[in-house]
Parts: sequence; structure tokens; C-alpha cells
Amino acid sequence: MVPSPLALLLALGAAATALAEPLRFVDCGSVDGSIQEVNVSPCPTQPCLLHKGTSYSINVTFASKIESQGSKARVYGEMLHVDIPFPIPEPDGCKSGIQCPIQKGHSYSYLNKLPVKSEYPSIKLVVKWELVDDQDQMLFCWKIPVQITD
Repeated sequence: MVPSPLALLLALGAAATALAEPLRFVDCGSVDGSIQEVNVSPCPTQPCLLHKGTSYSINVTFASKIESQGSKARVYGEMLHVDIPFPIPEPDGCKSGIQCPIQKGHSYSYLNKLPVKSEYPSIKLVVKWELVDDQDQMLFCWKIPVQITD
């Protein structure tokens, strides 16, 4: 039996939606904000398979509980309970989709890229992503399991 064009279209639509599904994440200390949703694209299943030489889109929707002139991102690879700094191209949250100054009670979409360099080892680890305000308090902090692969 040959599938109908409509069935194929529905299957493709479902597959595309799966790529944009919000991730299950662990909140690791969001004090000055509350996370509404975390998306890493493409990451259709968890742990996210991060392919070397590829860049991944990060989109975090959060609500701020405070006012802040700016924000700064810090990213870590967590292995054996040790945080290893993970460089990102743009640590300034105000240049990553957030309109600054940040206002109390407003929701924001933080957008950034996670580049996975070819020289990274092929390992399983936890990505920990923090966004801090002017007082170095966490607007958000989330963790997801990943596997770096070729």
C-alpha cells in the first residue's frame, strides 16, 4: 500500500514538531527568574546528541523577577560534579535576544548558539547554562544531559 500525500505530510509535520519540542531540563538555581521553556535545536531525543563541528540553537523562555541593566551567560560541561567552562560566541545576554534593561515581571526569549568543536572528546556529560544579572544572581540556570559524538 502506498501512503497518501496527506499521510506523508502529516508524518513530516510530526517529525518537524518533534525537533522543536521543549526539553526536559533540571533547574539548577534560577533565583531572579523562572524558566518557562528550554529548546535546543536540533535535539529530537535526550540525551541530546551533539555532533562535533556543528552548532546548536538555544532558546530559553523565562520570566524575570528583578530589574537588571544587563545579563551574562556562563556555560559549563559538568563531568564528575566538576564544572568545566565551555566558551560560547556571545556571552552578553543583551545581544542574545533579550531587550535590556531587563524589567521585573516581563518574559524574555534568550537566543544563543552552542558550537561543538571538532577537537572536543566524544563523551557523555551535562551541559549547565547560567544567565546572571548585574548582581551575579541567576536569572536562570538549567542542565541537560548530552553526548558529544562524531
